[in-house]
Amino acid sequence: MTPTAVVEIGRQAVEVTLLISAPLFIAALATGLVVSIFQAATQINEATLSFVPKLIVVFITLVAAGPWMITILTDYMQQLYGSIPTVIG
Repeated sequence: MTPTAVVEIGRQAVEVTLLISAPLFIAALATGLVVSIFQAATQINEATLSFVPKLIVVFITLVAAGPWMITILTDYMQQLYGSIPTVIG
Protein backbone atom coordinates (compact mmCIF):
# COMPACT_ATOMS: atom_id res chain seq x y z
CA MET A 1 0.00 0.00 0.00
CA THR A 2 1.58 3.23 -1.13
CA PRO A 3 1.26 6.57 0.63
CA THR A 4 -0.53 7.88 -2.44
CA ALA A 5 -3.22 5.21 -2.10
CA VAL A 6 -3.70 6.05 1.58
CA VAL A 7 -4.05 9.75 0.80
CA GLU A 8 -6.51 9.00 -2.00
CA ILE A 9 -8.67 6.81 0.23
CA GLY A 10 -8.64 9.49 2.92
CA ARG A 11 -9.53 12.20 0.41
CA GLN A 12 -12.43 10.15 -0.92
CA ALA A 13 -13.67 9.47 2.63
CA VAL A 14 -13.66 13.18 3.49
CA GLU A 15 -15.35 14.01 0.19
CA VAL A 16 -18.13 11.47 0.76
CA THR A 17 -18.58 12.66 4.36
CA LEU A 18 -18.95 16.28 3.27
CA LEU A 19 -21.26 15.33 0.42
CA ILE A 20 -23.54 13.31 2.70
CA SER A 21 -23.64 15.85 5.52
CA ALA A 22 -24.07 18.94 3.32
CA PRO A 23 -27.88 18.78 2.91
CA LEU A 24 -28.41 18.47 6.67
CA PHE A 25 -25.97 21.25 7.50
CA ILE A 26 -27.43 23.59 4.89
CA ALA A 27 -30.98 22.94 6.08
CA ALA A 28 -29.98 23.57 9.71
CA LEU A 29 -28.07 26.71 8.74
CA ALA A 30 -30.95 28.15 6.71
CA THR A 31 -33.47 27.35 9.43
CA GLY A 32 -31.25 28.88 12.11
CA LEU A 33 -30.85 32.02 10.04
CA VAL A 34 -34.60 32.40 9.53
CA VAL A 35 -35.33 31.76 13.20
CA SER A 36 -32.60 34.19 14.28
CA ILE A 37 -34.02 36.92 12.05
CA PHE A 38 -37.48 36.22 13.50
CA GLN A 39 -36.11 36.36 17.05
CA ALA A 40 -34.28 39.61 16.36
CA ALA A 41 -37.35 41.18 14.79
CA THR A 42 -39.69 40.18 17.61
CA GLN A 43 -37.13 40.30 20.46
CA ILE A 44 -38.17 36.84 21.60
CA ASN A 45 -35.21 35.05 23.18
CA GLU A 46 -36.41 31.52 23.70
CA ALA A 47 -33.90 28.67 23.32
CA THR A 48 -36.46 26.12 22.19
CA LEU A 49 -37.62 28.47 19.45
CA SER A 50 -34.33 27.94 17.65
CA PHE A 51 -33.87 24.26 18.50
CA VAL A 52 -37.24 22.73 17.65
CA PRO A 53 -37.57 24.13 14.09
CA LYS A 54 -34.01 23.05 13.28
CA LEU A 55 -34.76 19.56 14.57
CA ILE A 56 -37.91 19.32 12.47
CA VAL A 57 -36.27 20.66 9.30
CA VAL A 58 -33.25 18.37 9.67
CA PHE A 59 -35.57 15.39 10.14
CA ILE A 60 -37.59 16.33 7.04
CA THR A 61 -34.37 16.82 5.08
CA LEU A 62 -33.10 13.45 6.28
CA VAL A 63 -36.31 11.77 5.13
CA ALA A 64 -36.18 13.54 1.75
CA ALA A 65 -32.45 13.13 1.08
CA GLY A 66 -31.97 9.85 2.92
CA PRO A 67 -32.20 7.54 -0.09
CA TRP A 68 -29.69 9.66 -2.00
CA MET A 69 -27.35 9.71 1.00
CA ILE A 70 -27.54 5.94 1.40
CA THR A 71 -26.87 5.45 -2.31
CA ILE A 72 -23.75 7.64 -2.16
CA LEU A 73 -22.51 5.83 0.96
CA THR A 74 -23.14 2.32 -0.36
CA ASP A 75 -21.52 3.16 -3.71
CA TYR A 76 -18.43 4.40 -1.88
CA MET A 77 -18.31 1.32 0.35
CA GLN A 78 -18.65 -1.03 -2.62
CA GLN A 79 -15.87 0.83 -4.43
CA LEU A 80 -13.72 0.70 -1.29
CA TYR A 81 -14.26 -3.02 -0.71
CA GLY A 82 -13.77 -3.73 -4.41
CA SER A 83 -10.38 -2.00 -4.36
CA ILE A 84 -9.00 -4.08 -1.47
CA PRO A 85 -7.19 -6.58 -3.74
CA THR A 86 -5.53 -3.84 -5.77
CA VAL A 87 -4.56 -1.78 -2.71
CA ILE A 88 -3.07 -4.69 -0.80
CA GLY A 89 -1.41 -6.47 -3.71
